[in-house]
Amino acid sequence: MRDFTAVSSATITTPVLAYPGYFSMDSTTQNFQRPPLSIKLWPPTRITRLMLVERMTKNLSTPSIFSRKYGLLSVAEADEEAKQIEELAFSAANQHYEKEPDGDGSSAVQKYAKESSKLMLEVMKRGPRMKEDGEVVAVEKASAAQGTIFDISGGHRAFIDREEAEDLLKPLGVPGNSYTKICFSNRSFGLEAANVAEPILSSIKDQLTEVDLSDFIAGRPEAEALEVMNIFSSALEGCKLRYLNLSNNALGEKGVRAFGALLKSQNNLEELYLMNDGISEDAARAVCELIPSTDKLRVLQFHNNMTGDEGGVAIAEIVQRSPMLEDFRCSTTRVGSEGGVALAEALRTCSHLKKLDLRDNIFGVEAGVTLSKALYAFPGLTEVYLSYLNLEDEGAEALAIALRESAPSLEVLDMGGNDITAKAAASLAACIAAKQFLTKLNLSENELKDEGAILIGKAIEEGHGQLSEVDLSTNKIRRVGARLLAQAVVDKPGFKFLNINGNFISDEGIDEVKAIFKKFPQMLGPLDENDPEGDDLDEETEEEDADNEDELGSKLKDLRIEQEE
Repeated sequence: MRDFTAVSSATITTPVLAYPGYFSMDSTTQNFQRPPLSIKLWPPTRITRLMLVERMTKNLSTPSIFSRKYGLLSVAEADEEAKQIEELAFSAANQHYEKEPDGDGSSAVQKYAKESSKLMLEVMKRGPRMKEDGEVVAVEKASAAQGTIFDISGGHRAFIDREEAEDLLKPLGVPGNSYTKICFSNRSFGLEAANVAEPILSSIKDQLTEVDLSDFIAGRPEAEALEVMNIFSSALEGCKLRYLNLSNNALGEKGVRAFGALLKSQNNLEELYLMNDGISEDAARAVCELIPSTDKLRVLQFHNNMTGDEGGVAIAEIVQRSPMLEDFRCSTTRVGSEGGVALAEALRTCSHLKKLDLRDNIFGVEAGVTLSKALYAFPGLTEVYLSYLNLEDEGAEALAIALRESAPSLEVLDMGGNDITAKAAASLAACIAAKQFLTKLNLSENELKDEGAILIGKAIEEGHGQLSEVDLSTNKIRRVGARLLAQAVVDKPGFKFLNINGNFISDEGIDEVKAIFKKFPQMLGPLDENDPEGDDLDEETEEEDADNEDELGSKLKDLRIEQEE
């Protein structure tokens, strides 16, 4: 039997319903059964309501951007809040349904989800009411936020001169201030402004836990920029940060080493961002050399650099020293097969991984297969982005098989642009069918054709009540595959967007798809780039009509998309 008890541990996700009413569970057989043709989406089953409570409890008690600002709820308090939220949301939705008793309940489901999301967000922003011992804590969100966060990033990007720096940074120099987080992003510090900031930062560095210096030297000559970095690095050396963002500074190796004093002194880092920083092979080795200990690191992001294979190997060493890693992004970094294999092998040590983003690299089949072996180590994985990695069928199949047998709470699966054909579609479909918490599926820019599209459609047509986005654009799909995909998603209550543009759908097929979405046109993406003629007519001789549908149906009639027992 499929395991529908697992819930996602992703942070800051609003509760999404597990398609209430679409399936009923027989308490004797414990099997999901299709309902009669007349479908009632309201009221939700008891199991659905309990699942929503469990999911909200996870979200409320998991560290997030809200918990860093307002405090983290204990599991006990989160459970209590989740139960109250669900009761209030159910009551509001039920009252709504009673006003429209002849409907199918879809509007009540939307009301239920909307109220749950709104109430949960309110609780997240309010923060915990009680400490673990039950003592009431006075929560003063506005004053607490104002007293701990110093942020000058708003407004237009601009150079800061000495006079403006003195004025802007004055609050940081007030004795006894309680600032723990500073953000200087989006303002360009020159040498004079940096000299103003140096003694102020030195005076408060012992109280700082989060520092954002992203995009803070824009437009400065290299020599001046490096000197500014050295000044900030020396001023902050020794502070005990949990969060450091140095993105968008075109650091290169010189810039990384300019921050050497700061980086070397960080033994408690939980989040490190070095995106769009010109991190070359040498710069990556410098980062690896300068970070003394990463045993607490949870988030590591290297997006949009020119790291290459050797740099990938250096990053892999950092990853291997980071067993607590939850969020790893190494996308658009020019890493090839050698670096991809090194990263994949290093990731095996990261059993806490929840989000993995390796998009837009040159991994190839070997690195894809190596990565598939690492996926078994990530039981809590909720998001995986593997598009544009040159995986081909062999790499895609290996990854699909591994994901099917792991990551029970997977929410996002992205494998677009990997030259995947219908040959690998059965493995992909089996994986997708097993992932009942999936919210987004991207298989765009492959070559699945009708046969693959039908398999994917069959995989998502039952269950998948949280599915909101499906992208199979540019896959050489014709009329039959497009129609089946549309039918598979159109009635899902939380569904938002289907993209099947850039395929070979006939004019008649487009009309059929639009008719399927007649009541929900906003859920269907544009179809203006479809080519009814196709560019492979010599390879495909089937007519796009009922005969073609019968032939494809015949090919697939004995197919069974197996799911995890």
